[in-house]
Amino acid sequence: MYNTVLQHPSYYRVGLYIRLSESDSDKSYESESESIINQRNLLMSFVKQNEFTFVDEYIDDGFTGTNFDRPGFKRLIDDIEKGRINCVITKDLSRLGRNYVTCGYYVDEYFLLKKVRYIAVLDQVDTFLNNVGNEMIPFKSVFNDMTSRDNSKKIRSILRNKKEIGKFIGSEPSFGYMRDSEDKGHLLPNPETAFIVKKIFEMANDGTSVSDIASYLNDCKYPTPSLYKKKEGSKQKVNPIWTISSVKKILKNQMYTGDMVQNVQTKLSYKSPKKVTLNKEAWIIVPNTHEPLVSREVFFKVQNNVKRKPKTQSNREKRLFENLIYCKECGNTLTVTYRKNQDYWTVNCNRYSRDPRRHLCYSHFMPYDKLEEALLDTIKNTCKKYLDKLDIKSLAKLVNDKNSKKESNMEEINYLNKKIKECNSKIDMLYDDKFKGNISEDTYKRLTRETEILLNQSKARLEELQSIDKKKIDSAKEIKKYEEKIKELINLNKPSRELLQSIIDKIIIDKDRNIEIFYKFSLLNNI
Repeated sequence: MYNTVLQHPSYYRVGLYIRLSESDSDKSYESESESIINQRNLLMSFVKQNEFTFVDEYIDDGFTGTNFDRPGFKRLIDDIEKGRINCVITKDLSRLGRNYVTCGYYVDEYFLLKKVRYIAVLDQVDTFLNNVGNEMIPFKSVFNDMTSRDNSKKIRSILRNKKEIGKFIGSEPSFGYMRDSEDKGHLLPNPETAFIVKKIFEMANDGTSVSDIASYLNDCKYPTPSLYKKKEGSKQKVNPIWTISSVKKILKNQMYTGDMVQNVQTKLSYKSPKKVTLNKEAWIIVPNTHEPLVSREVFFKVQNNVKRKPKTQSNREKRLFENLIYCKECGNTLTVTYRKNQDYWTVNCNRYSRDPRRHLCYSHFMPYDKLEEALLDTIKNTCKKYLDKLDIKSLAKLVNDKNSKKESNMEEINYLNKKIKECNSKIDMLYDDKFKGNISEDTYKRLTRETEILLNQSKARLEELQSIDKKKIDSAKEIKKYEEKIKELINLNKPSRELLQSIIDKIIIDKDRNIEIFYKFSLLNNI
């Protein structure tokens, strides 16, 4: 496949790549590890026979070949980049991967670019030799891709059948359950965590708020679902603190009634690990498949409490700076609240005030009215300073200069548009000449490459000029627009929320009440 001079066998520093997918476990191997051993024995024997220099092996046990997001393969690529290995050997092409496009990229482009020899033993592929196996690479890759698609359909059919009869087929049971050692499709209460789930439902049934339940669990130092799974060997991210969302997730989970709830998500395709959530109508629910941790009566009673929204003053008029002020420490909005008993408005961090005992943030508690008064004074003073500095004659000259410069740019822009059109036409003509046999493949590639370089350069310069013109136009418009709004704000004792929102981007306040005001008009930020 490559025009490469073969070196002495010892020159090739070999990395053996071994992969076993989950679907391979149905094949006639004694075990998954046995299959890994079989691949290793085959490849090591090949290395010794050919007197190559063995460097390392890279194993992905239980990883699909339809994508290349595998730890062993990533380490292999990293060692190629470091120059540690210059030869990759697999049992066959399907062990490298079953995605036709990406597999082709590595065999036909990446390995070639890095001067890496690739060998697939059973398929008789060797990219440094001219043999029949190399010619069959595209066909074998397509076949492997089709085989993967066919296997995916079969596996999905088998798994769906298991779901429909109430067998658990997920990777990890819901918090509070564990797999039955005698029947992996059956769930049993986990003695280490089931009592936590029961306590959550008991407290919710008694009317305890979700926030108070989370605080109680944290005070008791009970492990969160992600923390417990981490202990069991899961690779998921860990949140060691119980939150409102983690408690709600348990309270909404119908699995705790003894029903098997599956098919909630599905993969986008057999090549992609990404999942999408399905509509509830598509869920597969089989009742009474395992021991419940909560009665149905309590579960559905609790659902009403979980869905109930807290009382808010949605009909009241919003205060002047509401939704414009943010907490510097956590980034959440600072909530403006009316305290009826004391008859005054306050400000506090939304995240902190939801559960102060968990110390998720800091208190930003302060009277709102005084804050509003101070903010208005500061903003008006800044705007006055801006207007005092503004030189109308200089501004007019600036706008005129920009318009003149824009006209001069138009000549180059028109020239570039013409040049881009010519380059596209030339590429089309070259393709026709190659198709008709008027020019050779090498000539076509050389002329096309030269034309594409000129085309890309012209496009880049055109984008640069258009970007410059847009910035100039926007700047001139921005100055005029904000000048009018600033004058309006200064002349009003109490401006409207809409006017403030048109000038203010956001206001950030830290726990020590230090204030930063960010304006939408960039010149104001520099005053």
